[in-house]
Amino acid sequence: MNRYFILWLIFGILPLAEAGAQSYYFPPLTGNTWAATDASSLGWNVGLVDDLYDFLEDRDTKAFIVLKDGRVVFERYFGTFTQDSLWYWASAGKSLTAFMVGMAKDQGLVNINSSTSTYLGEGWSSLSPEQELAITVRHQLSMTTGLNDGVTNSDCTEPSCLQYLAAPGTRWAYHNAPYTLLDQVMEEATGQALNPFFNTQVRNRTGMTGAWIPLADNNVFFSRARSMARFGSLILNRGVWNGDTLLQDQAYFSAMTTPSQTLNPSYGYLWWLNGQASYKLPGVQISFPGSLIPTAPADMYCALGKDDQKLYVVPSENLVVVRMGRPATSDLSPVPIFFDRELWERLSLIMSPTTGLADLAERAELRVFPSPARQELYLQYPATAVGYTEVGHIPVDHIRLWNTTGQLVGEQAFGPSIPVGHLVQGLYFISLHAADGSQLARKMWVKA
Repeated sequence: MNRYFILWLIFGILPLAEAGAQSYYFPPLTGNTWAATDASSLGWNVGLVDDLYDFLEDRDTKAFIVLKDGRVVFERYFGTFTQDSLWYWASAGKSLTAFMVGMAKDQGLVNINSSTSTYLGEGWSSLSPEQELAITVRHQLSMTTGLNDGVTNSDCTEPSCLQYLAAPGTRWAYHNAPYTLLDQVMEEATGQALNPFFNTQVRNRTGMTGAWIPLADNNVFFSRARSMARFGSLILNRGVWNGDTLLQDQAYFSAMTTPSQTLNPSYGYLWWLNGQASYKLPGVQISFPGSLIPTAPADMYCALGKDDQKLYVVPSENLVVVRMGRPATSDLSPVPIFFDRELWERLSLIMSPTTGLADLAERAELRVFPSPARQELYLQYPATAVGYTEVGHIPVDHIRLWNTTGQLVGEQAFGPSIPVGHLVQGLYFISLHAADGSQLARKMWVKA
């Protein structure tokens, strides 16, 4: 039976010295050799790995890799997908673009504070010359161009599709078109097409393989899963690969992986940031309180893409995690996050060195029924529950309901049932919040 037990700061309490105790391993630039580490030797709970793989298979995962100190701990391919299969990064490729922009900046070819018009010329949008000149490369990197993301085709890079909505830097919106124009900025600045620049500057120096492929209005990166893992190791080591420094400008690297603006503190330069006070999601102008992925380490930053393409980098743990596959059927947004939260619930349990954690999750087992629910959702607790104030002897403060966009749609004191008749039909998540900061979570369906 699947168990969900969320510890918000589970990794924050670990000594940082432990993460760097073992020298970082870089695989050879060619061939399939890659050193491995057994999960049990790390003190991880290997008894929960089958549940993790079941979860990944249920979500139509194609490839899954976990690196610890650069060494492979888990590597699993599903169905007909293999180590040599190619897959798309979707918007996770944005983070690779940000790194390449940093490399071009290193070489004095791109100034991110310069107007985009410096590279694309006048008239690349439908804005007035003054409005257009105010947009900089930094605005493109931070998703703050002010261009209207509500046009019919927000991927379209034709001038007629690039319309003024707000002054640059005053509005955060996840907008593909201004991002895609970074490719043209790069090509004009470097004098090279995207793939040759990637090949000479990144591929040949890290062993990554892959290519940018034009698809409709976008350029999409395709590669093997191990190439995404290689990129994760490069980022974990702040742009250095086995002594070769690909990115000299550490100020740029820090800006890339920390909040790039105050409008959405969970966004750097085309990287998603965990552990911030709030976050915004694509397509909405609502700020949601709390961390983007509360089940994951607070210092994690991520390359996230449509259909749940994932690259997670956790500096405090010397950890890189890769997931390629199809979308989680319950979360089809351009940058889905509920898959992340469920995945990290399981990874947190596996990687926690606390021996009693699995037992605690067992004691705190919770049943939510019926599914789908129409008017009332009932909670059934184990025999160890004390009244309706504790689950597994953990004091519980309150219950919350969330929709699939991360919006809080209900909150109440802890009790045996929850009214759901007022909710529209669809998938929701219920979380029980304990006084110690931990949670129990379940998903539920509501039927009108």
